Amino acid sequence: MPVLTRLIPSPVVVDIRAGALDDLGCVLADERISHSGKLAVAVSGGSGARLRERVAPSLPGADWFEVGGGTLDDAIKLAGAMKGGHYDAVVGLGGGKIIDCAKFAAARIGLPLVAVPTNLAHDGLCSPVATLDNDAGRGSYGVPNPIAVVIDLDVIRDAPVRFVRAGIGDAVSNISAIADWELANRVKGERIDGLAAAMARQAGEAVLRHPGGVGDNDFLQVLAEGLVLTGIAMSVSGDSRPASGACHEINHAFDLLFPTRAASHGEQCGLGAAFAMYLRGAHEESAQMAEVLRRHGLPVLPEEIGFTPEEFFQAVEYAPQTRPGRYTILEHLDLKTDQIKDLYADYVKAIGS
Repeated sequence: MPVLTRLIPSPVVVDIRAGALDDLGCVLADERISHSGKLAVAVSGGSGARLRERVAPSLPGADWFEVGGGTLDDAIKLAGAMKGGHYDAVVGLGGGKIIDCAKFAAARIGLPLVAVPTNLAHDGLCSPVATLDNDAGRGSYGVPNPIAVVIDLDVIRDAPVRFVRAGIGDAVSNISAIADWELANRVKGERIDGLAAAMARQAGEAVLRHPGGVGDNDFLQVLAEGLVLTGIAMSVSGDSRPASGACHEINHAFDLLFPTRAASHGEQCGLGAAFAMYLRGAHEESAQMAEVLRRHGLPVLPEEIGFTPEEFFQAVEYAPQTRPGRYTILEHLDLKTDQIKDLYADYVKAIGS
């Protein structure tokens, strides 16, 4: 009887702990990552550059490339600068924009990527997607998963706390995204990848139910692991479905309708998830999610990120247009402004002040 299995696209090394950055040289010396020590390291002018002095002595064979921003042009320019360098791998050291630029550049020149994030703002640090600004606004580009992920919890704690909060919102929104996937399965017959759904759901639940706070190593460990698992879940399913439902549609609507005023990705996704859970009739779950988001200092009402209720109604009504073909509770209910207004009033009462 043959044993049937599938290969899971995942990093060969995941190192999440305090002080992990001090052992980055040892991780990169792994023969599966670099056999010659010749590496291209992409850094920002901010957090990554500040860590260069600390890391550089352990990477004598590395060339360093400063990345100006998070645009498609920046990523293409980075790939051009690295091309022909005969490197074994690319290292992205910095925030989300740098990691995404490094992902795209590494894919463009056919090299593996090592992700060394300096904050936990979203689940893109280990996902098969690079999100980059372009002439049309913002685009998502398919790339291979990182070959290794190194997350130093000391570095994460030193970053502005708003980045940790944003990561919490993004992780918790998995719960709403999976509920949307299950809805699409029941109503539209959309296939669910059970492994991807389980990974993403458990990542979100672990963050939601952890009693710790943003300054606790134990909580940061769970959050970092949850974001990594979410990225792997997207690779398993082959798309962003395990982590993107109505919550992310509402986030994208904010970004498109109010590009100069939009809040962080994770803040908008967390708010969108709490409201989407209420829309699907999961009122207790919505209230619990709102309570946890509040405990961590995240918004659960649009006013808390600078939007009026009327602007929120506009975003919710527009949200389905942001992901044509994706079926969520928003497409299912097909709400108009007056209906959204009434449901929002009930949501506000349900979650309390």
